[in-house]
Amino acid sequence: MKPDALKATCLDLTGAVETFPFTAETSVFKVGGKIFALSALDSDPLSVSLKCDPEIALQLRTAHRGITPGWHLNKRHWNTVLLDDSIPDDLVREMIEDSYDLIVAKLPRAEQLLLSWPGVRRADERGADER
Repeated sequence: MKPDALKATCLDLTGAVETFPFTAETSVFKVGGKIFALSALDSDPLSVSLKCDPEIALQLRTAHRGITPGWHLNKRHWNTVLLDDSIPDDLVREMIEDSYDLIVAKLPRAEQLLLSWPGVRRADERGADER
């Protein structure tokens, strides 16, 4: 995945914004004010750090040499993904979406509704089944 595609994939997610709170070179993608992806888009090789469920994070690291514990992040919850074509673009997109979903799942319900996040509908449906 190339830098433009990485940036577009992150920003295509509803409510996602690009910020630069650390350095002018580090793109930080947020939703609801919370980080779901970080990348120095001009770096060579290109990489992106993404939030991940801890069990899945370990599985991904075992399956792909280009996926390592998050650099300068909580290594239990974050992976750094080397974008050198060893990881299929579809898998990178899926990891970005999963990272976004993990963040949105923790936002207040009102924010989830504003984002039209499908997860809030699933939670509503589970609640209706329990009534």
